[in-house]
Amino acid sequence: MADQLKKDNLSASAAATSVAGDSPSLGANSTSDETSAGGGTPRTPSAAETHWEKTTLQKTLEKSPERQKTFTTISGHPIRRIYTDADLAGWDATRDLGFPGEPQYTRGIHSTMHRGRLWTMRQFAGFGTAEDTNQRFRYLLAQGQTGLSTAFDLPTLMGYDSDHALSEGEVGKCGVAISSLADMEVLFDQIPLANVTTSMTINSPAAVVWAMYLAVAEKQGADWKKLSGTLQNDILKEYIAQKEYIYPPEPSMRLVIDTFEFGVKHTPKFNPISISGYHIREAGSTAIQELAFTLRDGLEYVEWGLRRGLDVDEFVPQLSFFFNAHSDFFEEIAKYRAARRIWHKAMVERYKAKSPRTWALRFHTQTAGCSLTAQQPYNNVVRTAIQALAAVLGGTQSLHTNSLDEAWALPTEFAATLALRTQQVIAHETGVTNTVDPLGGSYFVESLTNEVESGAWDYVRKIDAMGGMVAAIERSYPQREIAEASYRYQMEVDRREKIIVGVNEYVSEERALDILQIDETVARRQAVRLSKLRAERSQEAVTQHLNSLRNAAKGTENLMPFIYDAVKVYATLGEICEAMRDVFGTYEEVAIT
Repeated sequence: MADQLKKDNLSASAAATSVAGDSPSLGANSTSDETSAGGGTPRTPSAAETHWEKTTLQKTLEKSPERQKTFTTISGHPIRRIYTDADLAGWDATRDLGFPGEPQYTRGIHSTMHRGRLWTMRQFAGFGTAEDTNQRFRYLLAQGQTGLSTAFDLPTLMGYDSDHALSEGEVGKCGVAISSLADMEVLFDQIPLANVTTSMTINSPAAVVWAMYLAVAEKQGADWKKLSGTLQNDILKEYIAQKEYIYPPEPSMRLVIDTFEFGVKHTPKFNPISISGYHIREAGSTAIQELAFTLRDGLEYVEWGLRRGLDVDEFVPQLSFFFNAHSDFFEEIAKYRAARRIWHKAMVERYKAKSPRTWALRFHTQTAGCSLTAQQPYNNVVRTAIQALAAVLGGTQSLHTNSLDEAWALPTEFAATLALRTQQVIAHETGVTNTVDPLGGSYFVESLTNEVESGAWDYVRKIDAMGGMVAAIERSYPQREIAEASYRYQMEVDRREKIIVGVNEYVSEERALDILQIDETVARRQAVRLSKLRAERSQEAVTQHLNSLRNAAKGTENLMPFIYDAVKVYATLGEICEAMRDVFGTYEEVAIT
């Protein structure tokens, strides 16, 4: 991080001093710098641009100086006053931009993009009991949502049953409480899984929750080979950012690759992982860090899959990605475009992939939860709309828009509906879906895409040199980089160098919100349900299958069939996770020093 800060500062310094001609008063964002704002790219202004600077621009600045000496993205990346063809020296539209649906996929992975099919509108939902969330699911589908996205509560995320002592006070509070197949059956009651795509935000116990989902689908008579959806299942980002891990990295990665192998054989249309930059950004990373760490996580999963003996063109097309949509409009668009280019290059050059399905990076986007403010919460509607528009223009395949009240609580039905309507207005009223990649060819967007891509590759090379992402995590490298970036940004906010409307500027009286309240009756209902389940199931069968899982965990077999068998006899999530804790142990993070 210190190296990157020095690089940014040098770039800003160059922008302030390397001015062509005799116009030093043009300031830090002069257009005729010898290098681009990102640093390192040669830049020679045209005679016309130099003339404009000395005449039109100079006169304007003498009468009305710019608001500040330097301008940067929200991530601190320097931004020039104006971008011209001088910022794209050697750039060739056919070679470097290309066409949508073709490598390098800068303009999108489909040739018609949203002209042919709109992105999946997948609102994140989950609270209380399975009955409560099932009702919300069915309501959102009736309002025009086109995919389900499931939030689980903290005990579920950590592999504990709702009646475990460590679950007290957290049951159903930040998502739905799921402790057994019985809960999952209720969660998807009257929702035909063969006809809807479902995303499940679950990581360390992902294999267990997925087994429950597959069991429900089987009970509904659905063909597994036709099921579509996404399991988050990204354990690397848990160690980096979200911290909801159970086991050490090695056995955790084994479980992830088990789901890859199982998915290739049994669920070819289901994505067994959503490699998530979202949480990395929420932890305070810059856009470039989010991009670099997410894609390097993806490469790590590819490496481990290959070691298992999987074919790159067979399992990689089932890997999907999940990015944040923050508030710096153009930086976010550049990030998505750069992501597709980096992934294509890595698949072709590192892994010699032959299939275009392997080359093409597919991603879901969620607007930035960390940008939402408790102060003046209705401002969050505006923030979310702008962030969602960036995701659409960046070519997302799927989108969740946050609700205005999420800095206070889980969203109310009203707030969730308004968030969904935001997507629908963008899709049907703005015209932005009428052409593919409408910002393609923009001097600014193309230059920023190049700079974001270059910065991400720098990080990827550093992590490669460390021996990969698992090794980097064990050295706390990405954790430290994110912590430093987060601290720097907060200092900028505290100094009012970055303005957050309603927080450090334009402060006004607050308007009270009606928020969703989750009380302790959820925990009591869950405890009763679990007690009844344990009394009615075959304890002998549960014990037998848990012992089989323990024994398999000691060896090298794929654990998904053993987990599935345990789920089918109604072993609980906590019991299954505990059986693997007995073998794998638990993980404690090394403190960053």
